[in-house]
Amino acid sequence: MNYRHAYHAGNFADVLKHTVLLALVEAMQAKPAPFCYIDTHAGSGDYPLEGFEAKKTGEHKDGIARLHPAEKVPPLLQRWRASILKGEGNEQGLKHYPGSPLQVTRLLRPGDSAQLCELHAEEATKLRELFRGNPQVHVHQRDGYEALKALLPPKEKRGLVLIDPPYEAQEAEYRLIEQALKSALLRWPTGVYAVWYPIKLRSQVQPFLRKLQHSGVKRILRAELLVHPDDSPLRLNGSGMVILNAPWNLDDTLREPLRVLASLLSQDRPAEWKLDWLLDEAGSQLNTPSPLPASRLPRPPGRR
Repeated sequence: MNYRHAYHAGNFADVLKHTVLLALVEAMQAKPAPFCYIDTHAGSGDYPLEGFEAKKTGEHKDGIARLHPAEKVPPLLQRWRASILKGEGNEQGLKHYPGSPLQVTRLLRPGDSAQLCELHAEEATKLRELFRGNPQVHVHQRDGYEALKALLPPKEKRGLVLIDPPYEAQEAEYRLIEQALKSALLRWPTGVYAVWYPIKLRSQVQPFLRKLQHSGVKRILRAELLVHPDDSPLRLNGSGMVILNAPWNLDDTLREPLRVLASLLSQDRPAEWKLDWLLDEAGSQLNTPSPLPASRLPRPPGRR
């Protein structure tokens, strides 16, 4: 594997992913019962923004660096920004960008736990060192897809799985995700599964989303942010999060933050955001998984 997230940490795709991730963790913690967080592709967990990799690409400048000084952002973004800034920066800006494992583990309550999987030896070593001495966190140097077979269902019976692979071979990665989800849902049909995906060509994403619609899951929410038109395979034009067994009212929680992020993260043209249900609570298809203007976002019928 050649991918290293240090080159991309804190970019616009991370901002979307981690905003959604915070909303999911808060939804899990709305109930007092403990939950388990499982990360299939955890990376090293913490990324220096003044290091060689981040300086080479500068991607965080069009991501977290824009949110850091922004005023009058929605409460979810305020809480996320405050969490990011814990020990990571000063009034001049961020020094480090915490990855998904570090962001989530900072929020764990007594009784909650985290299972972090990373196959790459160097990244796994850094991850293990980062959480050394933390009894709530368990690091596994192994393939995350295979690990799900051993980790599910978690002893807590409630939990969240983040699947955030590098997509070095995009079509092959989608097949691996489909297989992993099929197996995971058999073991743990009530778990919440969040999958991050890149958007280069829209045609590359559509088959994957259509297959999810036939997964048997009755509540699937899609959130996307596009900073470039989705018609070029040569760059990352946007990204999305698709959540299976999405918590109640997650769409309401994310709607205003996504609108604000689209405004803050626009680049050479106005950014676009999308938030829609692929399946409603009755298992009925609400829409085909295709681009939708923000002004026409569908809502599940019969919502309270």
